[in-house]
Amino acid sequence: MNATAAVLIAVFVAVAAMDWAAVHAGHRRIRALTKPGCMLALIAAAVALDPADPSAGTALVVALVLSTLGDVFLLGGERPSLFVAGLGSFLLAHLAYIVAFWLDGVSPAGLAVGLLLGALLVGTVGARVVAAAKAGDEPALAGPVRAYVLVIAAMVTSAVGTGDGLAIVGAGLFASSDSLIAWERFVRSRPWAGLVIMVTYHLAQLLLVLSFL
Repeated sequence: MNATAAVLIAVFVAVAAMDWAAVHAGHRRIRALTKPGCMLALIAAAVALDPADPSAGTALVVALVLSTLGDVFLLGGERPSLFVAGLGSFLLAHLAYIVAFWLDGVSPAGLAVGLLLGALLVGTVGARVVAAAKAGDEPALAGPVRAYVLVIAAMVTSAVGTGDGLAIVGAGLFASSDSLIAWERFVRSRPWAGLVIMVTYHLAQLLLVLSFL
């Protein structure tokens, strides 16, 4: 890792910590700056890195940009239109991560293990969330949520397929963060969930970026 990337990652960590504090304190105005701000620092760090495969590095940057766009949409609150826009942005981000993982290299054995984990995610949390969306006040969201679950399962599968520990843990944290967001909206809300969602999300993005070094 070069010095520029290291400094930008340190900025990301610092601003992410500020975002966690804002989540805990309920400061929405501060979050309008810290939530996208930390991701902009991570995008700059990813651009400054020198990945083994430049094409994979480009896909990584695209994934981070789409994630940041999703963050901005989800800052809009509970409105279904903004939730779907955020969902779509993150769905495309996961597709970009899948492309990055495959460009970086995956193994058949790793993919086989990843398929099992992805199927477990779809059959447990995914099935529960989709069923809750259908039965709730926003049944029209069940279809987009189902598509999202399948794509994030494919992202986890691809990450495991790389055999890279950082990618695997990062993808697992991303899936956990997204699962908790869906659980909060469609199943049951918990007072501590907002902070856990952001901590796992930011750690996931950082580990995924580092996995391409």
